[in-house]
Amino acid sequence: MFKNINLLVTFECAARHNSYSLAAQELCISQAAVSQQIRQLEALLNSRLFVRKGKRMLPTQQGVALFEHAQKGLTILNKGINQVQREGIDGELTITSTQAFISLWLMPRLQGFTERYPNIQINVSSSANFVDLKQAHIDLAIRFGTTVEQHTPDNFSCEYFGESPVYPICSNGLAKQLNLNDPANLLSQHIVTLTHAGPYDWPSWFNAAGVKGVEHHTLWTKVNSTDMAISAVSSGHGVTLAASYLCQAQLDSGTLVIPYKLPHPNKVKRYFVYDTNSSRLARLQIFTDWLNNEMKHC
Repeated sequence: MFKNINLLVTFECAARHNSYSLAAQELCISQAAVSQQIRQLEALLNSRLFVRKGKRMLPTQQGVALFEHAQKGLTILNKGINQVQREGIDGELTITSTQAFISLWLMPRLQGFTERYPNIQINVSSSANFVDLKQAHIDLAIRFGTTVEQHTPDNFSCEYFGESPVYPICSNGLAKQLNLNDPANLLSQHIVTLTHAGPYDWPSWFNAAGVKGVEHHTLWTKVNSTDMAISAVSSGHGVTLAASYLCQAQLDSGTLVIPYKLPHPNKVKRYFVYDTNSSRLARLQIFTDWLNNEMKHC
């Protein structure tokens, strides 16, 4: 029986990242310690497990075979340990999502969750990227878009929980200046767009609306996140594209309006991403059930 399982843990982490430095960050040890442990494992197995290619450490054929079995074995072992150490409902839960969703949707509702579950402490961080949940010690990611599933590691759950249309949104005052029978009138206004618009871009919306000439439009305002875009249009600065749940209160009050009921061809798909072997599954399930129920009322 293999006696030093720590070497396999280090190997699996390095092989998963194709990097000794990233493995060192996740394991909270030095890069030199990772390198030393890999050399010890190679000596025990009498096999070369990695080759360097540029800045990446790529598994050899023997390394690929060992990685496949080590990952399966460590997953099973980790599942058993988590069952023994499984936490109750009370305690911490660390989540991440986009800046816009956290600031515009989650934070205004968080007090309602806290009043209902006062012994669950929610820690929140925002990220526009697909962060490594294990390395960042995050229990749950709330992710949106059309590529979430392909960016989710095989050992994590990617749980779909609905989708929402994306519409043009502007202030009520600006809408009164527009001819609401012709979407082409938006080309007379500032168009607020994300720097990296992804699948929810303006050219696709204009194309779906049958509007030509967007390539000649010059009144663009680029921002880094949707909450910035909504803040801009709330003050009367142009029009942006957004899912209505991010500004539902302003839409209900009439401060913001959807000038053209023409949805973007791409809907926003929503997902919960988490480790199914997490020791915090009980409280994670409570939080996702609550959030999903809240979303249904938007």
